Amino acid sequence: MPVNDIAPYQVLARKYRPQRFDDLIGQEAMVTTLRNAFNLGRIAHAYILTGVRGVGKTTTARILARALNYVGPGGEDEGPKIDVAVEGRHCRAIAESRHPDVMEMDAASRTGVGDIRELIEGVRYAPLEARYKVYIIDEVHMLSTAAFNALLKTLEEPPPHVKFIFATTEIRKVPVTVLSRCQRFDLRRVAPDVLARHLRAIADREGVAIDDESLSLIARAAEGSVRDALSLLDQALVQGAASGAGPGVELVRAMIGLADRGQVWDLLDRVFAGDAKGALDRFSQQYAAGADPSVILRDMLEIVHLLTRVKAAGAEAADHGPAGEADAARARDMAERLSMNALTRAWSLLMKGMAETREAPDAEAAGEMAIIRMAYAADLPTPDEALRSLKNAAAAPAAPAAMSAGPPAALAAAPPRNPFRPQGGSAEAVAAAPMVQAPAAAPSPGPAPAPAPAPKPALSSFLDVVRLAGQKKDQRLKVELESYAHVISFAEGRIEMRLEDRAPSDFAGRLTQRLKEWTGRHWIVTLAGEGGAPTLRDARTAEVMSHPLVKKAFEVFPDAEIRAIRDAVEVPPAGVPAPEDVADEQEL
Repeated sequence: MPVNDIAPYQVLARKYRPQRFDDLIGQEAMVTTLRNAFNLGRIAHAYILTGVRGVGKTTTARILARALNYVGPGGEDEGPKIDVAVEGRHCRAIAESRHPDVMEMDAASRTGVGDIRELIEGVRYAPLEARYKVYIIDEVHMLSTAAFNALLKTLEEPPPHVKFIFATTEIRKVPVTVLSRCQRFDLRRVAPDVLARHLRAIADREGVAIDDESLSLIARAAEGSVRDALSLLDQALVQGAASGAGPGVELVRAMIGLADRGQVWDLLDRVFAGDAKGALDRFSQQYAAGADPSVILRDMLEIVHLLTRVKAAGAEAADHGPAGEADAARARDMAERLSMNALTRAWSLLMKGMAETREAPDAEAAGEMAIIRMAYAADLPTPDEALRSLKNAAAAPAAPAAMSAGPPAALAAAPPRNPFRPQGGSAEAVAAAPMVQAPAAAPSPGPAPAPAPAPKPALSSFLDVVRLAGQKKDQRLKVELESYAHVISFAEGRIEMRLEDRAPSDFAGRLTQRLKEWTGRHWIVTLAGEGGAPTLRDARTAEVMSHPLVKKAFEVFPDAEIRAIRDAVEVPPAGVPAPEDVADEQEL
């Protein structure tokens, strides 16, 4: 046979393109709505179809154009008809994009206002053959702003013989003024099990032997796109025919770059066990077999989602995993051994790792770094566990040495770090001082003596001033002292400081008045224009950020942020009242 006589091969995506609404898969809600509208005669003048690639937007637009212009093969005209099982007079020409009254325009290549003006000029003329002139504009979001504006008036009040059908993958880029003039239909991603059954029907019609597991792999890799699934099936059939053995699971997995599902479970098991070396070995094996790093992490993310659903909704949720019964038993077992905190943390780390694999120059290295982070985070406490441990440690009974009157010699000898600390003591000594109280002495028998006048507080540092404001319940002044004051010098009865620009104008006067009321003596507060130590809030934040535990937490959770700083609360001995300002909190 001459080469020119050989019919050109037609890819499966075109060969099995739906020709009627009954052939659409996964879009039952849209078909039901349209059928009801046609039966009631409530047909809109403009439709907009949106959805991801390959779910059938353009195909649906052509079927809708056929339904609007349906005339029976014998010329019988019953009006617009949604059920077009029998090919009508205009059906084939519309399906092949050659009907004079159904015009398709690609907005990706014709984006200008001139193209829309040309379209509008033709709107006023009646159709040549069909019932309606139908304008199908694909990727409508690509139109320019001027083109959209030129279309608005015609779109709102078109002639009765004109219908518009728009299709787009980026519905958010379409102006609301256009959306409000159209009936919108969101075409859904096709579920993997529905897509796998569709592929099985096509494979049977093609007379090709391919197992169900391979079809499930193709359906999962297509991510809900029918066109992508058919293209992958086409490729698998070609490779299977070339190998002579037919398309098998290993061939499909190597073609798509998927990781072995069982090995992904093993990898995730090693990660949750904190075995970084074992996890890296399994990751390297899959990468060497051709699996893409981002696909490996995506499969891990899929399993973590399944485990989390099982943990939250119970063991029966395992039956709804992407691999069905193959994953159910293992999902139930692993979910029982893991905490919800570990699973949610793994989800966050995997999401970050997937983004890095797409952006990093070396995707394998980015994937390995994500695996290492997860493995080392497996044995770290979660933030609530760490806080609980700190509270438990603070509530433990203090040792006798801790109840001594003064700080240890090593702390007393430490030099002061800033003007907020009293001379001759360290930050730890100051922080611990309010939490140490001597047991109350037993009352002596006899008549109660007259109460002695309360001694005036002695203020030896600026931190004592701040603490005194808290004890006196003047929270406004306490916050202002912490946030706005850069202390230059401090002495009994005199404070020199620089204030932040946002400090209240009456701050110095109120501070002077309060100190006189609280201490019984006159204080001099001097304001300078420059210099001074960091504010107490900044110094405290810097101290916390330099702590090894906090540094380690930010290494594990780099996107975390500190919202507040709270002092650990120590439970005092029985009968001893707790200090009022121990549980101090600093909001950041």
